[in-house]
Amino acid sequence: MKVSVITLGCKVNQYESQAMLEQLASAGFTACDSTVESDVVLINSCTVTSTSDHKVRQTLHRTRRGNPNAVIVLTGCMPQAFPELAAQLTDADVVLGNSNRHALVPDILQYLSSRQRIVDIVPHENTATFEKMQVEHFFERTRAFIKIEDGCNRFCSYCIIPYARGRVRSKPLEELREEVAQIAANGYREIVLTGINLSAYGQELGLHLCDAVETACGPDGIARVRLGSLEPEQLSADVIARLAKQKKLCPQFHLSLQSGCDATLRRMNRHYTTAEYRTIVQNLRTAFPDCSITTDIMVGFPGETEEEFSQSLAFAREIGFAKAHVFAYSRRPGTRANDAPHQITQRVKEERSRQMIAVTQQTKEAFFEKQLGCIAPVLFEQETAVNVYDGYTANYTPVRVSSAKDLRGQILPVRLTEADRDCCYGKLTEGI
Repeated sequence: MKVSVITLGCKVNQYESQAMLEQLASAGFTACDSTVESDVVLINSCTVTSTSDHKVRQTLHRTRRGNPNAVIVLTGCMPQAFPELAAQLTDADVVLGNSNRHALVPDILQYLSSRQRIVDIVPHENTATFEKMQVEHFFERTRAFIKIEDGCNRFCSYCIIPYARGRVRSKPLEELREEVAQIAANGYREIVLTGINLSAYGQELGLHLCDAVETACGPDGIARVRLGSLEPEQLSADVIARLAKQKKLCPQFHLSLQSGCDATLRRMNRHYTTAEYRTIVQNLRTAFPDCSITTDIMVGFPGETEEEFSQSLAFAREIGFAKAHVFAYSRRPGTRANDAPHQITQRVKEERSRQMIAVTQQTKEAFFEKQLGCIAPVLFEQETAVNVYDGYTANYTPVRVSSAKDLRGQILPVRLTEADRDCCYGKLTEGI
């Protein structure tokens, strides 16, 4: 039987989707790119915002209309966080949570046998350990994602994820070592370590994120190790100094800011101040001189005044982010912020988003301009037009190069010569 996967949400979901696809393949299913031609369609959901839930419902309806006879499986964060709502989504034949993915194949086989709808959502247990999961192949040719952490203990006031993912659990180092070795043997040049709260890696095992980075950097075949999104307060000066010893570690740090105003950060239940964030950025730029600092910024959080937004805007300009994901606060039932007073109107959110995007676009372009004239190794990933190849530097600057030779999968030195609002352009150095 043919099976296809639709992934909604983050890099962790992408990793888990690939792991589930490999699990199904080992049980005799055949991977298929077309949901219309598949016998089974797996929808791996996201629930980070109410908009995410709307996308889940839309995807279910669209998939059912396009393939009425398919077995549709809904899994992921949405059913785990909101089991009663997920059970009402009757376009799904099998509804499965995050906590018991081992039931995926048995549940599908049971449905195929009985044709009786299955809702199989098991609550997270606080004593649960990291789910054993490995992936050998990815949709990308050059970059492999490895999930090394799951769950979150932080309970930011706007976030439902601790309910969808449970408490912090970490991949044992020996399992990570085995997976990295296999990925290196399969020809991948870059590894991205991901997690729901990546900075918390190892805290229940007596380990630290640095241990995972050092392990991932081990195999000779791996040229680069990159980190996913980080909670900034975990990056002490000692941690930064330890990370800086790993020459394969890419100097790109995605430090989730959310707001550049201390009063807003307190209402969000974030665990740092802007002064602490500033110091962390300064320490990173000292230890990694060519590093990029990227981030997420939320606007329109309940109670955010014009003055607070102005502070956040000024802080974003001061830090000079190389890239920022700017988004407006979206109410999420089940969180404290959903019931907070002084909710911001949609019109104000849109205007603040526009202003923040404009500022972070300026800092992005300034970051590009600063690198012009430099020679940087670029890992080329895809041909975007005839004889035009796109790739990324170690600090995740997008680079475009013209070449008559196929550059995909190679790491080659490029002199950066010009830039626009989206990327840098360059030329391969002589001898290539």
